[in-house]
Amino acid sequence: MASIPAFLVGTLAVEMRQSFPITTQELGLAVTSYYLGAACWAVPSGRVAERVGGVRVLKLTPVIGALLLVGIALLSSSWWVVTVLLFPCGMVSAGTATASNLFLARRGKPSRQGATFGIKQAAVPFASLLGGLAVPALALTVGWRWAFGMAAALSIITAVLVPKPTQPRAPATQRRTSLVPKIDKAPIVLLAIAIGLGVFSASGMAAFLVSGTVHAGIAKGSAGLIAALAGAATVIVRIVSGFLADRRASSHFSVIAVMMLVGALGYATLAVGQHLKLSQLIIPGAVIALGVGWGWNGLFNFAVIERHRATPARATGMTQLGGRLGGMLGPTIIGLCINHFDYSAGWALAATTCAMAAAAVVLGDRVLTRRAAT
Repeated sequence: MASIPAFLVGTLAVEMRQSFPITTQELGLAVTSYYLGAACWAVPSGRVAERVGGVRVLKLTPVIGALLLVGIALLSSSWWVVTVLLFPCGMVSAGTATASNLFLARRGKPSRQGATFGIKQAAVPFASLLGGLAVPALALTVGWRWAFGMAAALSIITAVLVPKPTQPRAPATQRRTSLVPKIDKAPIVLLAIAIGLGVFSASGMAAFLVSGTVHAGIAKGSAGLIAALAGAATVIVRIVSGFLADRRASSHFSVIAVMMLVGALGYATLAVGQHLKLSQLIIPGAVIALGVGWGWNGLFNFAVIERHRATPARATGMTQLGGRLGGMLGPTIIGLCINHFDYSAGWALAATTCAMAAAAVVLGDRVLTRRAAT
């Protein structure tokens, strides 16, 4: 529910244009606002979570998110209103991400944390899947505003379902005087760049996949189903890769790099299919690009937390900053590329940045291993 606002805007853009004008470039800026809000709150959210507790944050963020979703449903009369409301939605997403990472690192079974983080990160592509299904289920029947209203109701339900804290909150003086472990920033910066490049590709594709497939001659409902299929593939890959990670002692970052390279091939296939307007290439290209090329996220968080057991929220908050910046720049730059050239050029750019992300992961892993040995 914290991830769904940006995906709903991306998949429902075609229907939203019937209520008010919104160009491809404006759509990219609107989604960028979401990731900008998340980037601004990524690092502070990790500190807040480790100070007040992950569960307490998770009790509050879904309620705030629900109010913002209702605001989009009721108040959106132009693209800039959507843009303004998506900024705090991004902050909610960042707070939810670091708090849930801390929650699972502290309360999850160590032998099952690969699967645990895979399932947790599957929530993001599951939001993409729901966004795709919202097109034929709600947008084409009762209207796009009802999709945001439904998401708000589900967000309130998640707030109720969050479990209670198992330990009382520490006194303020104890929290201030407790020793705060330091984080080696050099490898974290490299890994943040890697996730930023990877999310750059995925967020740009998620924002324009439905619009691109419609432009290629595919019906609106079918385009939404393609987005849902790609989201479902990402859900499956994230969960399966997490379960497999629990059976390996190491090499998690190497697996991530291979997945990114496969994803780059998926983006390239999508670019060719878009250029030739061949659904035979568009569908598998989209599924591989998002399914594998974005299926590494849960494994990535697990690998980072495994190397930073004392500071899981702060470490993932720092890498999340890279991911959020990538998500912020992806829709904008890919949107500009599509606007000035075509959709195939946008997908080609996504393929390039995804391959660069694989190289950055390998480099960050080597630096992290060398620093740890030293």
